[in-house]
Amino acid sequence: MTQPTHFSNRILRPVKPWFIGLTLLLSIFANMIPVGNLPGIPDWTALILTFWCIREPLKVSMGLAFLLGLTMDVANGSIIGQHALAYVLLAYAANRLSRRILWFPLLQQALQILPLLLLAQLSMLAARLLAGAHFPGLEYFLGSLVSALLWYPLTYLLLLPQYRPAEKDENRPI
Repeated sequence: MTQPTHFSNRILRPVKPWFIGLTLLLSIFANMIPVGNLPGIPDWTALILTFWCIREPLKVSMGLAFLLGLTMDVANGSIIGQHALAYVLLAYAANRLSRRILWFPLLQQALQILPLLLLAQLSMLAARLLAGAHFPGLEYFLGSLVSALLWYPLTYLLLLPQYRPAEKDENRPI
């Protein structure tokens, strides 16, 4: 019986906590790039936060998600708490589903990430609508779809530091 193609023969090294912090910091900077009202721009912080909540649920918690959300609220000048609420819900759902999601190949993982990202966007939209904003239209949800499409390449990119080649020891084949 052959092994499915979505399993790797390589053993991943543990992720460095500074790398998680760096990627989350870079995602905040990516969210601050002024792009106007272009539809389909992903929420980079939500995407990277989801990745680390699924991959490292013991290192990335809802408390960190709350702090990232408050940072995004201040950076965007939006209603204080809308990103914080969305990111906490996202982190909770991703942490709860992390073991289940990791069993699937990357394309099927992306399909399971899409509802999580939509949940985050819906919670932000609800906070805005309760504050009196207007409905931005259905193109507002394109960001979640683009984020789900980016899940496949993003996973490989964020796992690259863990794939560093080790010196081969003939006595230890692993």
